[in-house]
Amino acid sequence: MQVLHYKKELRDILSSKDGKNHTIGFVPTMGALHKGHLSLVNRALNENDIVVVSIFINPTQFDNKEDLEKYPANLEEDMVLLKTISNDILIFAPSAKEIYDEKIDSKEFDFNGLEKVMEGEFRAGHFNGVATIVELLLLTVNPTRAYFGEKDFQQLQIIKKLVELKGFPFKIIGCPIEREANGLARSSRNERLSLSTREKGGFIYKTLKTAKLKFGTESANSIEEWVVSEFARNAVFTLEYFQIADINTLTPILKKQKNVKYRAFIAVYAEGIRLIDNIAL
Repeated sequence: MQVLHYKKELRDILSSKDGKNHTIGFVPTMGALHKGHLSLVNRALNENDIVVVSIFINPTQFDNKEDLEKYPANLEEDMVLLKTISNDILIFAPSAKEIYDEKIDSKEFDFNGLEKVMEGEFRAGHFNGVATIVELLLLTVNPTRAYFGEKDFQQLQIIKKLVELKGFPFKIIGCPIEREANGLARSSRNERLSLSTREKGGFIYKTLKTAKLKFGTESANSIEEWVVSEFARNAVFTLEYFQIADINTLTPILKKQKNVKYRAFIAVYAEGIRLIDNIAL
């Protein structure tokens, strides 16, 4: 297992394998790895000859400075975890100055409205930061395939749109949400929750599953009202938003349409920590 901190190092290693028809799988992460990340890495290993995992906490996608400062980081622990599945992974762990070429700033993007709803509405500039770093990483790694978890479904759709708009040849692959035993979506942020709150985290997924059942017979408005009332009675979790949206445009549902696929999205706070989840309807 090699840990590389510079773009040139990584490019030199990858270019040395050019001409041998090697495929490259890429898993971008912000570290604090867990089983959800490992599921992405395992898929990348199964589908590619070479796998690169980036570990970089991207400052430009945080709208909350305190959230950035508290984001868990431990490269040594991440390496140990990755070694449990393979010793042949290339780890790319650059500094902010290295990946951004000294100017640590995000570009402005237009994703046809995908970036303006839900997370975009509540986290100013978030997706500009996400798209900026993903573009930089994709151009550095030049992967055959890049893997992203569906927990961040809106992010996944935006990255697919980025690749489409830029005309990049990279294939973006979404992977199913990995969950803890109680249904809580696996996230690096879960490590910051108290044990008691983490144990109660299944409430979020349970609410989503009930909303899915209701979607068969009830209107979106009535489901949203029900979700709001459920969280109003819960002293542990505070609802930021619940939204049912078209999976392609991410526009909020007005009336169910045939041949349109929908997904329910949710964001909540617990102990000052923001958690997101979603479910296909």
